Amino acid sequence: MSKDKDRHSIDESIISAWLGDASGERIPDMALDLLDQAYLSGPDEVQVQQALDLLRANLMEDVEGIVFYSYLDDALVGKLYIGMSDRGIVSLQFVDSEDRFRAGLEQEVEGPVVYAPAKLETATEQLRAYLQGKRGSFQLPVDLSSMTTFQQRVLNEVAKVPRGMVVTYGELAKRIGKPKAARAVGQALGSNPVPIIVPCHRIIASDGTLGGYSGRRGIKTKEQLLRLEGAWIG
Repeated sequence: MSKDKDRHSIDESIISAWLGDASGERIPDMALDLLDQAYLSGPDEVQVQQALDLLRANLMEDVEGIVFYSYLDDALVGKLYIGMSDRGIVSLQFVDSEDRFRAGLEQEVEGPVVYAPAKLETATEQLRAYLQGKRGSFQLPVDLSSMTTFQQRVLNEVAKVPRGMVVTYGELAKRIGKPKAARAVGQALGSNPVPIIVPCHRIIASDGTLGGYSGRRGIKTKEQLLRLEGAWIG
């Protein structure tokens, strides 16, 4: 079955649930209100899509491997898309295209990806507060299950570097017991699926330069994040 046919069948089940034809389905009040408003006021593409997304997320709650996503716009780094599995945040991407984000994430997780901003409200609120300089750390579960054991060791160690501090690639390699693996550490950081939350921007080169960064605008964004945190950079 094609993706378009799949989505069409999902939308039919959603409308059936709204009309009361789908027994046993629990429909959130917010979604019902949105659909009622859309029905009364005439077609509004944005409003209808919001209601369908909410209903789709609710009806697919128990689908195995599902990832929910949302996004936020920020003046410092631009648009960020966030994906969350049942284990935690699985993806944070600096992309401008929603279709590109969804397609890439669907391929990565090999499962459905559904827009559900209500399910990521805590994550987006914490990210927004951080990017506004109002929050120093995150209380969010992170899902690194798609990473190798070595990558997970690197990223778990990165998560311990506090706001306002920087560590070199070489020092990070020593901290995980692999003092000669600075290059491999750098590669693992480049594969970080949840930048900012796992703060790979706090890792710099041994000569004090910033090294690399795979986020939007590269080194410029890395420098902006470090300055936001009050880190000393040359």
